[in-house]
Amino acid sequence: MQYTQFGNTGLTVSRLCLGCMSFGDASKEGHDWAMDFDASRPMVRQALEAGINFFDTANAYSGGTSEEYTGKLLGEMARRDEVVIATKAFFRWRQAPNTGGLSAKALMHAVDDSLSRLGTDYIDLYQIHRLDPLTPMEEIVETLDAIVRSGKVRYLGASSMYAWQFQKLLHLADQAGLKKFVSMQNYVNLLYREEEREMLPLCEDYGIAVMPWSPLARGRLARPAGTGGTERADTDRLQPVLYSRTEEADRKVIDAVEAIAEARGVPMAQVALAWVLHKPEVTSPIVGATRAKHIDDAVAALDLTLTKEEIGALEAPYVPHEVTGIFGMPPAELTVSVAD
Repeated sequence: MQYTQFGNTGLTVSRLCLGCMSFGDASKEGHDWAMDFDASRPMVRQALEAGINFFDTANAYSGGTSEEYTGKLLGEMARRDEVVIATKAFFRWRQAPNTGGLSAKALMHAVDDSLSRLGTDYIDLYQIHRLDPLTPMEEIVETLDAIVRSGKVRYLGASSMYAWQFQKLLHLADQAGLKKFVSMQNYVNLLYREEEREMLPLCEDYGIAVMPWSPLARGRLARPAGTGGTERADTDRLQPVLYSRTEEADRKVIDAVEAIAEARGVPMAQVALAWVLHKPEVTSPIVGATRAKHIDDAVAALDLTLTKEEIGALEAPYVPHEVTGIFGMPPAELTVSVAD
C-alpha cells in the first residue's frame, strides 16, 4: 500500500479510502444493494490486509447502520490509533424539524449520534455532507470549531459544493481564528471533470486534501458501454441524475477506457482509477467494494502508471457537463436516499 500526508496536515492516510456506503441494513432507508453485517466483514478485512487505513461513511447511509457496521468491524479487526475514520452529516435522519442540516443544534446532536454508532470517543475526519443554505456560514464554522475543540473530532472536511462557497468557508474560519477544513470530498472521474475548473486548483493552492467520491462513475467506467452491471448499477437512484443527459459523450470516454484496458491486459476499473490517482491534487479516492475483486482492482491501480499518450486518449473525448453532484438544496427537500 502507498501512503501519503492528508493535505496540509500531519495525518498519514492510505492512497485509497474504503467507502462504507455499501455496508448497512437495506431496510433502514438504505440502498437495495447494501450488505448486511456478515457480508461486510470480509470487505473490511481485505481492505485492512491490503494496508488501507482510511474508511469513510456517513450518518445518512442506511439509517446510520453503515456507521454501526463500520465501527464494530474496525473495533474487532484494527487498532483505533492505526485507522482513520471519516464520517459525514447533513442529510435528515428523521422527518422532523432540526433533524438534518448544519445548524448548531443539528450538528451537535449528529456528532454525538455518530460517535455512539461508531463506538469510538473521537472521529478522525468529520465532514459536512453538503452545504446547508438555510444556516449562516458563520454558524457552521463556529459550530465545527467547537466540536473539534471539544475533543470529539480531530479534523474537518467538506463535500461537494461550488468552489466559491468553499473559499468563503475557508476565509470565514481563517478570519475568526477557527479550525479550518483540511479536505474536500468531491465528484471527480473521467465522466465528470468539471471540478478541474475551480475546485481542484483551489484545493491545490490551499493544501487541501482531495478524496473524490465515485471515481469509477458508479461502475460505469468499469464495464463496456451498454453492458449490464451489478445490482447496484441496476437499482442506484443516482444513476439517472448524474448521467442521463450525457450518454453519447460518456460512451466515447468509456470506449477509450476499454481500448486502453484491452491493450494493457488489465480490467477497465484499474485504468479509470489510475487516471484519478495520477492527478496531483488527489489524495485518496474513495472506492466502494461489494466483491473482493473491487478491492483487488483498486490496489492494482496504484501501480498502474499511464503514459502521457494514454492520458490524452482518455481525456480527448470529454465534453463540458452541466454542474452536478452538488445537491445544494435545503435539507427539507432532500431524503437520505439521494446521498452519495
